[in-house]
Formats: sequence, C-alpha cells, structure tokens
Amino acid sequence: MTQTTRTLARALLDVDALGAEGIEEVLEEAGQMRGEDGRPVRSRELAGQIVANLFYEASTRTRVSFEIAARNLGAEVVNVQPSGSSITKGESLVDTVRTLESLGADAIVIRHSEAGAPYLVSRHFDGAVVNAGDGLHAHPTQALLDLLTMRDRFGELRGLRVAIVGDVSHSRVARSTTIGLVLLGAHVRLCGPRTLLPPDGWLEYLPRSERGGGAVQTTSLAEALEGAQVVMALRMQRERQTGGLLPGLREFVRDYGLDREKLSRLAPGAVVMHPGPVNEGVELAPELIVAKDSLIGRQVANGVFVRMAVLRMLLGGERG
Repeated sequence: MTQTTRTLARALLDVDALGAEGIEEVLEEAGQMRGEDGRPVRSRELAGQIVANLFYEASTRTRVSFEIAARNLGAEVVNVQPSGSSITKGESLVDTVRTLESLGADAIVIRHSEAGAPYLVSRHFDGAVVNAGDGLHAHPTQALLDLLTMRDRFGELRGLRVAIVGDVSHSRVARSTTIGLVLLGAHVRLCGPRTLLPPDGWLEYLPRSERGGGAVQTTSLAEALEGAQVVMALRMQRERQTGGLLPGLREFVRDYGLDREKLSRLAPGAVVMHPGPVNEGVELAPELIVAKDSLIGRQVANGVFVRMAVLRMLLGGERG
C-alpha cells in the first residue's frame, strides 16, 4: 500500500490551517480507520513509536480516546499528569517538552488551559504535536469528529444548517467546529444569551469559504432552531453563573435548554449533538441524550477514528 499523504506534515494545531480539502482528507482517513463491523481497524503500523499525552487539564473522553487510538495503531503511550511530575516543582512547559523529546517521544498530544500552548510546544519539539484543547482557543480533533459524525449522517456538509447553542463565547469546541463547518460550506447559527456570545466582529475573522458557508449569531433560540438539520448543545460551565454572566441556571434552562418541545422547530430528520460531558437537565433534557435522533454516542466513537487518522498521518504509518 502507498504511504499516506502529508496534509498533516508535522502538527495539528487547529482546523483552519487544513482548509476544506485538508479536512476532507482527514475525514476520509478516519473513515478507513473504521472496520465493516464499526469497530476500529487495529494494526502495528506505528509500532515502536511513543505518543506522550501531556494533559494540564482534567479530561476523560479526549485523553482516553487518544490513548486508545494510539494503541490501536501499535504505538506506546505515556500519560503525563501534572500532579505526578516535575511540573509541580516548577518545571516549565518548554522544559517538560524537551525532557519528553530526550526520552524518545515521537508525538506529544497536549491539552492546556492557556491558549497558544500547543504552538509553543511545536516550536520546541521536533516530533509531531496535536492540540487536544488550548484555553478558549481551539479543539481541532473535537471539530473533526463532529464533522465526521455529521457527514456520516447527511453525506454532504455543503448547505447543511447547523445550530450551536449555549456558551459560545467560552467554547473552543464551538470555535473550531464553526470554522470547519464554514470551510465545508455549511450554514451555522450560533445562539446563546448575549453575555455568552462573543462580539459580532469575531465572525469577520472566520476563514473565507469557497463553498458558500457562513455563520451568524442570534440570541433567539427559535430563530436558531427553525429548519436546522443539526443542533449542537454546548456544556454550560457552572462558573459562568457565579461569574455573573447568567442570572441563574433556571433562567438558562428556560430560555436555552433543549427539550422535545423546542426541537419541534427543527427540520424533519434533524439530529442532536453535544461534545460532552452533558449536564443533564441543563443543556439537554435527559430523554434527548439517548433518543433515536441523538448522535452523542456516535461522536464519542468517531473520536477514536479521527484521532487514529491524525496520529497515522502525522507519524507516517502505512496501511496493510
């Protein structure tokens, strides 16, 4: 079999650098990581390579997903936790990265509370770097798995109507997924309380879509949901309430929490998504989480395929 193409030459820091064709290439690669039985296709093509998961923030889905993805490809995985390392003694991020490189790491998957941290890592590490979430900035593999999930359901993303509801301003998922959708020609409606929406001017900085995609913002849930084919709820952080950005969760649930009655405005055949973990009864009514039109479980499963594809493309594995 031929060597995989090199859309991801050295790092995946955000989806905007991929462009529409690059995103589609990663999604195609992810589809090939899925066997006919729907389970990951395991191989030894990355045997002998070491993937270091460097997570400065708590994570379950993303960290475990990357670990499973790497092991499915035969790579060895090292999980670095700040609480059990020299980081607690004041070791800098650059020092940690240099240590991992000296120990033989071939790739670093990093999650950090500071926006831009993965970019710093990529300047001081000669191996592959994957951004697993940095501050309020980006979460590219989450965006890619969201796009894969929508493509699985609808086939073509050009012209797809997507509503993203909740705390848009503080969501790296909303930002990266919006960029990916716009590049692929989808129409995105970002909705939430005014205090949880970024300034309207930020839409001007979205990459230009050659496929007719675009994004708008609204505080009207009815307007956002009308005729949408996908609605993605965002996790509400409790600190938004204590920080004075919301009068209370009860008001948020009343105005923006999704239930079956509110979803009646969606297009026929519409689906529900959420990056997880879900605050039941806040972003989504409990019955929606496991409903037939919910793709939340599929998002989690697709995360493994996308991360397998990313690691394979970065580390240069071969099929077969």
